[in-house]
Amino acid sequence: MPRVSRALGILLGFAADRVFGDPRRFHPVAGFGQTAARLEKHLYADSRPAGAAYTAILVGTTTVLGLAVEQVTRKHPILHTAATAAATWTVLGARSLEREAETMAGLLEEKDIPAARDRLSHLCARDATGLEADELARATVESIAENTSDACVAPLLWGGVLGVPGLLGYRAANTLDAMVGYKSPKYQNFGWASARLDDVLNLLPARVCALLTGVAAGRVQETARVWRRDAPKHPSPNAGPVEAAFAGALGLTLGGRNSYGTYAEDRGTLGDGPAPTVADVRRTAALARRVTAAAALTAILALRPKKRRDVSPLLRTQAVDRRGKRWG
Repeated sequence: MPRVSRALGILLGFAADRVFGDPRRFHPVAGFGQTAARLEKHLYADSRPAGAAYTAILVGTTTVLGLAVEQVTRKHPILHTAATAAATWTVLGARSLEREAETMAGLLEEKDIPAARDRLSHLCARDATGLEADELARATVESIAENTSDACVAPLLWGGVLGVPGLLGYRAANTLDAMVGYKSPKYQNFGWASARLDDVLNLLPARVCALLTGVAAGRVQETARVWRRDAPKHPSPNAGPVEAAFAGALGLTLGGRNSYGTYAEDRGTLGDGPAPTVADVRRTAALARRVTAAAALTAILALRPKKRRDVSPLLRTQAVDRRGKRWG
């Protein structure tokens, strides 16, 4: 039964990510990124149609590959479970996100600010030049929050809904957004389609992530209050709810003006507590781990086989009716 094998595959893929993290060599997502970079050289133009074609080719091809895998394996439960597990492990970034958070926490605790500035690029595209410890801590906390939704909750939910094509297609779209979905002069037009597609695909997962954040932190009411009040201040329709939820769950104030080198962005003020400090990085990573586990559980429970209706009494009644009509 595809529902059962899909649920088992998601569980096994989640477990593999927890134990092994991302493959250090020959990572399929890295290979996709290299392919996307090569295609960009051929298709790039400062126009939305060129960017839309670029996005359609890459996301469409990846999704079709996922559909083929799903179709070939769906009648073979063991193969279907293995394919779903492999796809889940491939696209899930929870353990790698946690490792980056731990690395940043260690560097900040050791007061190695130059190394922490260099390392921040592993989490986000923010310009770290001149950022001090607490500013780096805020950037890390906000990046963990946003990536918990993008790299953890969303792929699990899309995997639960659509299986292998949902896992691969979502990850392709999210990777392109990370590569070209910027408001910089170069990508303002070319990256528009990738950014908008990623926005659409994350509309529901971001809000599920915000909800699970309050549950995982045991601060549902406070998280919901900050989410409703402050999320609209954020320029992103999806990062806003997630970062506001983390602010409420952690009792912190997030947001502010961020520099991305060629442009700056005002992220609003989210939350009521103090600004993040170095000590809050590990707290945020622990919360992200609980949120991801809750998302995996949600995806798996949603795939429970539906109970079949017992139709035997109805069939017996129909049989009696037929006999009555035949012999009456």
